[in-house]
Amino acid sequence: MSTRPSIVVTGATGQQGGATARHLLAQGWPIRIFVRDPNKAAAVALVAAGAEIAVGDFSDPDSLENAFYGAHGVYSVQTWRGPGGAEAEKTFGLNVAEAAARAGIAHLVYSSVGGADRAPQLAHFASKWEIEQRIHGLGIPATVLRPTSFMDNFRWQADGIRAGKLVQGTKPTTRLQMIAVDDVGALAALAFSAPEEWIGRTIEIAGDELTMVQAAAVFAERLGRPVEYSPTNEERPGGGEEAHKMQRWFDEDGYRADIPALRAIYPPLKDLRTYLAQAEWLES
Repeated sequence: MSTRPSIVVTGATGQQGGATARHLLAQGWPIRIFVRDPNKAAAVALVAAGAEIAVGDFSDPDSLENAFYGAHGVYSVQTWRGPGGAEAEKTFGLNVAEAAARAGIAHLVYSSVGGADRAPQLAHFASKWEIEQRIHGLGIPATVLRPTSFMDNFRWQADGIRAGKLVQGTKPTTRLQMIAVDDVGALAALAFSAPEEWIGRTIEIAGDELTMVQAAAVFAERLGRPVEYSPTNEERPGGGEEAHKMQRWFDEDGYRADIPALRAIYPPLKDLRTYLAQAEWLES
């Protein structure tokens, strides 16, 4: 039986929450996953690996507070890619922060986004910035991680990449910072393990910085055949006006993670080449 205090992980059936849950379990942390559907395959797998389960909904503050009761820490992540968009994401993130404050949580790790404080024109950046401000206003001991673009999102266009075309809306000369979702989970677990170093910290996180022309070359190396970059927004999966605005922001401003400093903190941080060497989805 672990003597460590427990951590509640929200979003555990998704990418970031799932990665965080797996890293915490691997390090021997007792965790409780907060889920809407306990029968979802990802939830079942985490319970089999040793997680407890709390059923609830981000829109139900009582269910959040009940899940947090008696826990030491909370990992908070929400998405704008669902019903209600960024406005719902903001409500959910505020509900988590306020429930954490009421429950007396000793360490909240919140997953925001790189540049949250610098892109008010992007609804899903502004929503996260408001959540960050509320966390600080409540006085919760907290760490804010600001991930950059996810390497894992390239899987949305796996078929096209395998066919020889990488599509993104940025200019060929724009350098885009990116991070593997697994490393987000690893850094969240690191924050919980060293609260004296991480509480009070807001840090942008990335493992690589490449133009999409360079990224296409890395994909070509991995596949053993040519891959070209096509900077065409209209063809980009997951498009829409918000995504197009984000691409323009990448060209004009963009992420600002200090990758060498982050790698000094966490040496296993993956670059795109290392990530793709383990990416089974690229072979399907």
